[in-house]
Formats: sequence, C-alpha cells, structure tokens
Amino acid sequence: MTFHVSPHPAVDDRQASLPLIYRAAMRKLAGAVSILTVGEGESRTGLTATSVSSLSVDPPVLIICVNRDASARAEIERRNAFAINLLRPEHQEIADRFAGRGGIKGAARYQGAQWTTLETGAPVLSDALAVFDCAIDDLIERHSHTIILGRVVAARVTEGAEPLLYWAGSYARLTRGAAE
Repeated sequence: MTFHVSPHPAVDDRQASLPLIYRAAMRKLAGAVSILTVGEGESRTGLTATSVSSLSVDPPVLIICVNRDASARAEIERRNAFAINLLRPEHQEIADRFAGRGGIKGAARYQGAQWTTLETGAPVLSDALAVFDCAIDDLIERHSHTIILGRVVAARVTEGAEPLLYWAGSYARLTRGAAE
C-alpha cells in the first residue's frame, strides 16, 4: 500500500492522513519481538514490546517505550524493575498472550512456559533468545508513552537460536542468505 500526499494539500487533509502514513511506514520497520515481564506471584503482568533498543553499553542501559494506558505500567513503577525477554519463533503464542490476544491478562499470561528469575526478581523466560534483567534508571513521560530507561543488572543469552521478528503487521522468521 502506498500513500501519496500532494505537494500542497489542505492543512486538514495533511493532518488527517499523516497518522495513517506514519503507521503504515512504521510497519515496514522490522523488529525483534520481546516481552516485558514484571511482578511476582499473582501480581505478575507484562506486555509484548517491539519498542526496545540499546541506549548505552557503558553502563548497559535499554530504552523501552510503554503506552501509558498499558496495564503493566503501574506495576513497573511499583517494582522499580522489569525484564526484557527476546523471543524465538516457537514463542509466538507467548507473544500473543502478552499482547492481550484472547483477553488473557495478568499472571495468566505466564501459563504454558517455564520461568525463572535473575537479580531483580522479575520473571524471565527460561528458553528466551536473550534476557535483560533491569532496574529502572528513569521514567520519562512523553505524549502517549512512558520512556523507560532500564539499567541492565543481569543478562543471559541462548546461543544458536533464531529471533522471532515482527514486520508488516505479522510475525516473521529470519532467513539467512546463501552467503552465510
């Protein structure tokens, strides 16, 4: 789908179409699928996130953007810690649960998978591609989202595994070229 904006559109037309164009363009940005996990016991919750990026290596800090209306938002602030779990292709069902598909909420999102903890006590997926256990460095409120700076206090990697990707509105797998 291609959107065309005339060189001199009316202000109202341009403003009305920009969010649609922006959303369509952002769907072309492929990203690793991760879940943010937080809490203990029945207060466990979390969300599927594609807005996760490295901010700094020294010290190791991640930047995560979470919608202010997300149910996990309050628990993240309350606990002052969370984990980011990078998913593998076999975790698509987990990604769907944490995205709220099927109406599954809270601790029920954790069913059907093996979980453990690292330093902060935030739940981490035992067979994730990689996990980052984070303490909150800062919370920045901007527009519809909270920008979370998470200082990585522990991490783990599963070697030889492939990532689950999200592109153009659906999940995708990484296919390696013949040159590799």
